[in-house]
Amino acid sequence: MEDLGYYNGTIDRIENITVPMNDRACWFGDGVYDVTYARNYIPYCLEDHLDRFYRSAEKLRITVPMERAGLRQLLCELVKKLDSPDQIMYWQVTRGTAPRKHAFPGGKANLWVMLRPSGVLSPEETLTLHTVEDTRYYHCDVKTLNLIPNVLAEQEAIDAGADTALFHRGERVTECAHCNVHILKGGKFITPPTDELILPGIARLNLLRIAEKVGVPVEVRPFTLKETMGADEVICSSSGEFCQRVTAIDGQAVGGKDPGTLRRLQDALHADFIAATTP
Repeated sequence: MEDLGYYNGTIDRIENITVPMNDRACWFGDGVYDVTYARNYIPYCLEDHLDRFYRSAEKLRITVPMERAGLRQLLCELVKKLDSPDQIMYWQVTRGTAPRKHAFPGGKANLWVMLRPSGVLSPEETLTLHTVEDTRYYHCDVKTLNLIPNVLAEQEAIDAGADTALFHRGERVTECAHCNVHILKGGKFITPPTDELILPGIARLNLLRIAEKVGVPVEVRPFTLKETMGADEVICSSSGEFCQRVTAIDGQAVGGKDPGTLRRLQDALHADFIAATTP
């Protein structure tokens, strides 16, 4: 297959899958999701993504209609149905199907999966950011379907000629519209704490592991816009962008002062990805 959609056991091309209007995703965005990439039909960091998926569902009091082992097996089977061995893997659960009413309905939750050909971003690719005041709610640690603030911020960044939005609450930097953000300063890898203001990214978790492996000191603490602008390097990370260098924020050049440490992290992450997705 060229791409694949799955909805409660029905499998077909994405364009052929239909969803009931009364799915809670349609009325409220009432669900959670996760996403990773596969290479050679092998999902990368799948256990970490399943950890976050079930944790997010639990925080919203959604019961995933499949045990973890069953979902793992399903995803690993579905990924083999595509023609391309390199894919983006997206799955979500919504609270169920019921007439529109704010209170939780009874019944079973709905499971969605989407697979299509895609590869991770090359570490040679760089990013530019545009700052946006972070007015989102205080459950950013849940990977919820409610992403309208992120969508609006991303479009504002695109309109300003940047690649993505950099959120901040006052002076504190939180994250980007669809990735985590970190800085290098004085040889240290500095990353925000995983509180209610940021999503606990799996790529962020992997960066922490790799930093320890290659001997880069880690400091977990909030940092400011001023610190970001003066950092030796600014880094974005996500499931498809492992460790991307940021070259500009609001049109002002940033980073470029510690390419050696950045390259050590990038090379180690790429090596880990290749090793984990090689049969």
